[in-house]
Amino acid sequence: MSGGAGLDGAGAGMTSVTLQGEAQDVALAETQAVLVMARDDEYRGRLSSLQAAATEGEVAGEDAETLQELLELGLQSGRLRALYGPGGERAALATYRRLPNGAAVAESAREVSEALRTLAGQELRSVSLEAIGPGAFSLSLAAGSAEITVRLDRQGARLHSVGV
Repeated sequence: MSGGAGLDGAGAGMTSVTLQGEAQDVALAETQAVLVMARDDEYRGRLSSLQAAATEGEVAGEDAETLQELLELGLQSGRLRALYGPGGERAALATYRRLPNGAAVAESAREVSEALRTLAGQELRSVSLEAIGPGAFSLSLAAGSAEITVRLDRQGARLHSVGV
Protein backbone atom coordinates (compact mmCIF):
# COMPACT_ATOMS: atom_id res chain seq x y z
CA MET A 1 0.00 0.00 0.00
CA SER A 2 1.27 3.45 -0.73
CA GLY A 3 0.02 6.73 0.58
CA GLY A 4 0.77 10.35 0.96
CA ALA A 5 2.47 12.55 3.46
CA GLY A 6 1.70 16.06 4.63
CA LEU A 7 -1.75 15.13 5.89
CA ASP A 8 -3.83 17.39 8.08
CA GLY A 9 -7.09 16.95 9.96
CA ALA A 10 -9.00 19.62 8.06
CA GLY A 11 -8.73 17.86 4.72
CA ALA A 12 -7.22 20.89 2.99
CA GLY A 13 -4.03 19.92 1.23
CA MET A 14 -4.63 16.28 2.06
CA THR A 15 -2.85 13.98 -0.30
CA SER A 16 -4.57 10.86 -1.47
CA VAL A 17 -4.32 7.44 0.13
CA THR A 18 -4.10 4.45 -2.19
CA LEU A 19 -6.15 1.41 -1.21
CA GLN A 20 -5.38 -2.03 -2.53
CA GLY A 21 -5.64 -5.66 -1.49
CA GLU A 22 -6.97 -6.37 1.97
CA ALA A 23 -7.02 -2.67 2.93
CA GLN A 24 -9.33 -1.94 0.02
CA ASP A 25 -11.52 -4.95 0.84
CA VAL A 26 -11.92 -3.88 4.49
CA ALA A 27 -12.62 -0.25 3.53
CA LEU A 28 -15.29 -1.29 1.03
CA ALA A 29 -16.93 -3.80 3.38
CA GLU A 30 -17.08 -1.34 6.29
CA THR A 31 -18.38 1.44 4.08
CA GLN A 32 -21.11 -0.85 2.75
CA ALA A 33 -22.03 -2.08 6.24
CA VAL A 34 -22.45 1.47 7.57
CA LEU A 35 -24.20 2.66 4.40
CA VAL A 36 -26.88 -0.03 4.84
CA MET A 37 -27.63 1.25 8.36
CA ALA A 38 -27.19 5.01 7.84
CA ARG A 39 -30.39 7.05 7.88
CA ASP A 40 -29.09 10.59 7.37
CA ASP A 41 -29.14 11.47 3.67
CA GLU A 42 -26.06 13.71 3.89
CA TYR A 43 -24.05 10.98 5.62
CA ARG A 44 -25.30 8.40 3.13
CA GLY A 45 -24.02 10.68 0.38
CA ARG A 46 -20.60 10.85 2.04
CA LEU A 47 -20.51 7.07 2.37
CA SER A 48 -21.54 6.60 -1.27
CA SER A 49 -18.77 8.95 -2.36
CA LEU A 50 -16.26 7.04 -0.22
CA GLN A 51 -17.47 3.75 -1.65
CA ALA A 52 -16.91 5.01 -5.22
CA ALA A 53 -13.44 6.32 -4.37
CA ALA A 54 -12.45 3.14 -2.51
CA THR A 55 -13.63 1.04 -5.44
CA GLU A 56 -11.26 3.06 -7.64
CA GLY A 57 -8.50 2.56 -5.05
CA GLU A 58 -7.73 6.24 -4.38
CA VAL A 59 -9.26 8.15 -1.44
CA ALA A 60 -8.71 11.86 -0.74
CA GLY A 61 -10.34 14.94 0.80
CA GLU A 62 -13.75 14.40 2.37
CA ASP A 63 -13.67 10.73 1.35
CA ALA A 64 -10.46 10.26 3.35
CA GLU A 65 -12.06 12.01 6.34
CA THR A 66 -15.04 9.67 6.16
CA LEU A 67 -12.74 6.63 5.86
CA GLN A 68 -10.76 7.88 8.86
CA GLU A 69 -13.98 8.06 10.93
CA LEU A 70 -14.97 4.52 9.93
CA LEU A 71 -11.54 3.08 10.67
CA GLU A 72 -11.27 4.85 14.04
CA LEU A 73 -14.59 3.45 15.17
CA GLY A 74 -13.89 -0.03 13.85
CA LEU A 75 -10.40 -0.20 15.37
CA GLN A 76 -11.43 1.23 18.76
CA SER A 77 -14.45 -1.04 19.09
CA GLY A 78 -12.62 -4.19 17.97
CA ARG A 79 -15.14 -4.67 15.16
CA LEU A 80 -12.51 -4.82 12.42
CA ARG A 81 -10.55 -7.59 14.12
CA ALA A 82 -13.74 -9.51 14.94
CA LEU A 83 -15.05 -9.37 11.37
CA TYR A 84 -11.89 -9.41 9.25
CA GLY A 85 -9.39 -11.13 11.54
CA PRO A 86 -5.87 -10.03 12.44
CA GLY A 87 -4.90 -9.48 8.79
CA GLY A 88 -7.85 -7.22 8.13
CA GLU A 89 -7.17 -5.30 11.31
CA ARG A 90 -3.49 -4.85 10.33
CA ALA A 91 -4.48 -3.64 6.86
CA ALA A 92 -6.96 -1.16 8.35
CA LEU A 93 -4.39 0.04 10.88
CA ALA A 94 -1.78 0.57 8.15
CA THR A 95 -4.31 2.65 6.23
CA TYR A 96 -5.32 4.57 9.36
CA ARG A 97 -1.69 5.50 10.05
CA ARG A 98 -1.57 7.25 6.66
CA LEU A 99 -4.62 9.37 7.50
CA PRO A 100 -4.35 12.60 9.55
CA ASN A 101 -5.39 11.30 12.96
CA GLY A 102 -3.39 8.09 12.60
CA ALA A 103 -0.29 10.01 11.54
CA ALA A 104 -0.71 12.34 14.53
CA VAL A 105 -1.05 9.42 16.95
CA ALA A 106 2.07 7.76 15.51
CA GLU A 107 4.05 11.01 15.79
CA SER A 108 2.90 11.50 19.37
CA ALA A 109 4.03 7.96 20.25
CA ARG A 110 7.45 8.69 18.69
CA GLU A 111 7.77 11.85 20.80
CA VAL A 112 6.86 9.98 24.00
CA SER A 113 9.33 7.19 23.20
CA GLU A 114 12.07 9.73 22.58
CA ALA A 115 11.41 11.38 25.97
CA LEU A 116 11.29 8.01 27.75
CA ARG A 117 14.68 7.06 26.28
CA THR A 118 16.20 9.83 28.41
CA LEU A 119 15.42 7.63 31.43
CA ALA A 120 17.34 4.62 30.08
CA GLY A 121 20.15 3.46 32.34
CA GLN A 122 19.02 5.61 35.26
CA GLU A 123 17.76 4.23 38.55
CA LEU A 124 13.98 4.31 38.64
CA ARG A 125 12.86 6.37 41.67
CA SER A 126 9.09 6.21 41.23
CA VAL A 127 6.31 5.10 38.92
CA SER A 128 2.64 5.94 39.26
CA LEU A 129 -0.47 5.61 37.17
CA GLU A 130 -3.45 7.84 37.89
CA ALA A 131 -6.93 7.50 36.38
CA ILE A 132 -7.95 11.02 35.36
CA GLY A 133 -11.20 10.21 33.61
CA PRO A 134 -13.00 7.57 31.56
CA GLY A 135 -10.33 5.90 29.45
CA ALA A 136 -7.76 8.55 30.40
CA PHE A 137 -4.66 7.99 32.52
CA SER A 138 -1.55 9.85 33.59
CA LEU A 139 1.67 7.82 33.88
CA SER A 140 4.45 9.47 35.89
CA LEU A 141 8.03 8.20 35.93
CA ALA A 142 11.00 9.55 37.83
CA ALA A 143 14.51 8.28 37.18
CA GLY A 144 17.77 9.97 38.05
CA SER A 145 17.10 13.69 37.93
CA ALA A 146 14.38 13.42 35.25
CA GLU A 147 10.62 13.27 35.70
CA ILE A 148 8.24 12.54 32.84
CA THR A 149 4.44 12.48 32.84
CA VAL A 150 2.63 10.88 29.91
CA ARG A 151 -1.09 11.23 29.28
CA LEU A 152 -2.75 8.11 27.84
CA ASP A 153 -6.26 8.36 26.41
CA ARG A 154 -8.30 7.77 23.26
CA GLN A 155 -6.21 10.34 21.42
CA GLY A 156 -3.07 8.31 22.13
CA ALA A 157 -0.01 8.89 24.27
CA ARG A 158 1.19 12.47 24.75
CA LEU A 159 3.89 14.07 26.85
CA HIS A 160 2.22 16.05 29.59
CA SER A 161 5.36 17.28 31.35
CA VAL A 162 9.10 16.75 31.32
CA GLY A 163 11.29 17.93 34.19
CA VAL A 164 15.00 17.68 34.80
